[in-house]
Amino acid sequence: MNRRYTDVARRAGHRCEYCREPEVAFNFTFEVEHVVPTSKGGGEDSANLALACRACNVRKSDATSAPDEVTGAETRLFNPRSDRWNEHFQVDADSSEITGRTPIGQVTVVRLDMNHALQLAARQVWMQLRLFP
Repeated sequence: MNRRYTDVARRAGHRCEYCREPEVAFNFTFEVEHVVPTSKGGGEDSANLALACRACNVRKSDATSAPDEVTGAETRLFNPRSDRWNEHFQVDADSSEITGRTPIGQVTVVRLDMNHALQLAARQVWMQLRLFP
């Protein structure tokens, strides 16, 4: 486990800072990830660390931006240290889909595949159990 896990997880409320999945629903701890990867100059300071579920961390990889599907413009991904989740995303109460309210939210939903069938099914259960959002 990452030595910074305790502080990062507490700050994140034990939720993935990208898709907001509750860590309590898993049988393992989430990962401490670098918002800006060290390979791209990101540091080890808490201002560059976020709690991420395995799916979001793997899909984000070392990306900091992605092409907008509509405009083709390279758009930065959601940054949990500087952006507010509710400004960039919303959750549909019926379908449990996460949609982007902004171009940043939209490219992040696509890059991290936040509405993968398995995640949607799990999110519906978490919503029924009042673990999400």
